[in-house]
Amino acid sequence: MSGPPLPPHELRVLVGTTDEAHYDNPTGEPLWGLPREAFDLVLDWGCGCGRLARKLLLQREPPRRYLGVDLHRGMVRWCSEHLAPLAPGFEFVHQDVRNVGLNPRGGASTLPLPVADRVVSLFIGVSVFTHVLESAAAFYLGEVARVLRPGGVAMTTWFLFDKVDFPMMQESQNALFVNDVDPTNAVIYDRGWLRRTSAEKGLAIWRVEQPDVRGFQWRVWLAPAGERPQVALPADAAAPGLRPSPLLPPGAADISTS
Repeated sequence: MSGPPLPPHELRVLVGTTDEAHYDNPTGEPLWGLPREAFDLVLDWGCGCGRLARKLLLQREPPRRYLGVDLHRGMVRWCSEHLAPLAPGFEFVHQDVRNVGLNPRGGASTLPLPVADRVVSLFIGVSVFTHVLESAAAFYLGEVARVLRPGGVAMTTWFLFDKVDFPMMQESQNALFVNDVDPTNAVIYDRGWLRRTSAEKGLAIWRVEQPDVRGFQWRVWLAPAGERPQVALPADAAAPGLRPSPLLPPGAADISTS
């Protein structure tokens, strides 16, 4: 594979996809068919070992500025050493947020995103809201609203379910978990909660792409409220299937490579 270096296998394992094709952009087309202005200032929350950063570097017109943020020190270090030098304006920042598997000694449960208000043209949150608890998800939806500029958009992914199908849940309970050791291994959110909380934080859901397996990785596009027509979250039409959330290897937080 030509182009920027590929993250080492031991780091790719930590983000759940090791297939080299998932790190490539052979056509050089802009991601998700977005217009050029969307790539003025890209904030990649949960950038991991640089899967999307590498794809963005391979665009015919890379972002003018890109900021990758992650809580795993080793992955941020690798990206800073191997990807950031390849394009002006690319930067990777570690945030010391606690996570059972990837940063167990982290100093905070949440931290503000390291950018000013209303400056981000494209916020990316791929496979991140699927791994944070409800209070953190609400906090970071607020951060999305804070950092998006007028005309900016956010591409986020979610595991979703309908709470009405779980009558034993309390009114205050809006998420399901699959792992009793590390609840953040996979967090599944009530669709109604996502609609309400997005609106409360000043965001509109303006585009929705369904998963290919029922309940899995919905792509939910957000924008500042009032800028784009709000759309409903449609009924899940995907077929049932299995997509188990990967388990981290022992010592995942300390894996580092140059």
